[in-house]
Formats: sequence, structure tokens, C-alpha cells
Amino acid sequence: MRQIYKKVIDAVTATTTSEPIALDGVLKATLHFIRADHTSGSSAFAVDVSNDGVNWVTYNKLIDNVANTNGQTITRVASSTLASNTSKVYTMDLENDCYKYMRVTVTETTDGTHSAIVALLLAE
Repeated sequence: MRQIYKKVIDAVTATTTSEPIALDGVLKATLHFIRADHTSGSSAFAVDVSNDGVNWVTYNKLIDNVANTNGQTITRVASSTLASNTSKVYTMDLENDCYKYMRVTVTETTDGTHSAIVALLLAE
């Protein structure tokens, strides 16, 4: 197995969609969303998935990195909105899902610099 890291959105200052990321052979995927240069507004990050690279669907099962008690299940979300100079990480449920591609979209409100890093664990 080997890990690769891709900065799929690199310090952009406008609404942006990354290039498609191939998921062939990917066992695990972690996403790191980053907002900097905040004055006001927010950055809303989302992930789309596709099996043909043409038809995209919003991935509504990002696993949020939040604390749970033993009695709670994991928290899944469709997007992440950052409204300060901060960052958050999420994982995808690739144990139960199979897609050929993914891409990351960030929607800017007002200002800020937005970045997204994807970490992939490959089966090689």
C-alpha cells in the first residue's frame, strides 16, 4: 500500500472546482479543507462523485471529524462551511461505496483563500 497527497485546490480566491481525481485502486480517502485570509464570509466545500466523468452527483456521506460517544453513530455531511481562518478534515466511506472519480468544489462567499488537499491510500 502507498499514500499519495494531492493539493487539488491551491489557494484560490473564487468559486472553483478541481479536476477529476481517479479513485481506481483507492482504499481510503481523506480530505483537508482550508480557509485563510478571512475578513468576512465563508468557504463552502463539497465533493462530487461520478462513474463516467460526465454525470456528477453530490457526495452526501462525508464523514465529519467530530467527537462521538460510544452510543452515537458517525456523523455524515454533504458539505463543510468554514467561516474563519481554519481547516477541517473529512473521510469518505469507500468501504461501502465505489466510484470511478471524485472532485472537490469550493464556493466562496465574500472573501478568503481556499485550498483542498486529498490524501489517498492505494491498494498497490
